[in-house]
Amino acid sequence: MPKKTFRLAGEEVEQLEKKIRKHRRKIVRVILLLSVLALIAAGSLYYIYETKTYVDFQVLESAEREDSAGTMFAEFNGNILKYSNDGAFYIDAGNRLIWNQTYEMQSPILDICEGYVAIAEQNGKTIYIMDVSGPCGEIQTNRPIRQVHVANQGMVTVLMEEEGTGYIQLYDKEGNFLAEGELNSKNSGYPLDISISNDGKKMAVAMLDPNEGNIKTTVAFYNFGSVGQNEIDNIVSSYPYGDVVIPKIEFLTNDIAVAFGDTKLIIYEGSQKPVVKKEMEIGQEIRSIFYNHHYIGLVFEKENSQQSYAAEIYDFNGKKIRTFEFTMEYDAIEFLENDEVCIRNNLECTIYTLRGTQRFHYNFEKNIYKIIHGIGRRYIFLMDGTTDKVMLK
Repeated sequence: MPKKTFRLAGEEVEQLEKKIRKHRRKIVRVILLLSVLALIAAGSLYYIYETKTYVDFQVLESAEREDSAGTMFAEFNGNILKYSNDGAFYIDAGNRLIWNQTYEMQSPILDICEGYVAIAEQNGKTIYIMDVSGPCGEIQTNRPIRQVHVANQGMVTVLMEEEGTGYIQLYDKEGNFLAEGELNSKNSGYPLDISISNDGKKMAVAMLDPNEGNIKTTVAFYNFGSVGQNEIDNIVSSYPYGDVVIPKIEFLTNDIAVAFGDTKLIIYEGSQKPVVKKEMEIGQEIRSIFYNHHYIGLVFEKENSQQSYAAEIYDFNGKKIRTFEFTMEYDAIEFLENDEVCIRNNLECTIYTLRGTQRFHYNFEKNIYKIIHGIGRRYIFLMDGTTDKVMLK
């Protein structure tokens, strides 16, 4: 009986292992090649998607809607809030009613924070608080209301004015009184604007002091948590600005606030005691401001031009990330939910991406009141009498 030879078997195993390794390397190369091709294809499609301009749209669904005169619209938690002098109606894109709040107001003003909304009568004394499920509470103030702000847990801050003195009151979401403060024009200045952080713990106040013939605006930050309890009047930081008027201040996130002045733009940051993060000199008159939770937008009239505008987009570090020009006369400019910039008047709309590419332009035959972004090329157009779900084409 012949002896078994293991040498040949070992060589065969070694050859087999080499073939397996070679085959595996080939599979890896194929997978890498296919991955690269897929990335290139995806990048190409994304580039085409981002740079293509659409000039028409297809109506996918349309729902008839009846509105009273002067109705205004806002996006609220994925649905539509329409409000007017005689009430607020929370509806979906199919015009199905989720809840309503009736009232009689000459000039309703509104503020939204995440899942809560507050509606007040400017120069009146009534405030209604609602969440996504319906009405939560009602507030009756003892002085005329100038502004109202709501936080993400339903707390409401009210700025009131009487005989030249400003008053700030805080209420919970059921309308129960929590606290009050006074802003006397002789001591602290005239309150131009207030804003509260999303969690309701911090408040920013811009106060104008015209004493001694020199205009000065002071921005003060209040903290209503444990940190502010150790400070006089809960003021945790304060910044004076000579020869500057700051008519607008806003918390854009829980820890980022921005003061919009006539010659300055100031960005503050801080979870407890906001400090100046960036101070920017503005060399020309601002025509419009717009913002969201990611970016700040400013619109200027171009020099030596009566019909051309420049929009500048900044991040929260004060870095300019985009400038684009347009000639369309507009009534509103705002960021959409996907950070696109929507410019519109009653019968015309232009949408720009953050790349500065004109994504969409259209001249409508009937009034358009609001545009809400959906997914991809899908949008909701709130037209005169209808709510249309559309796809750009």
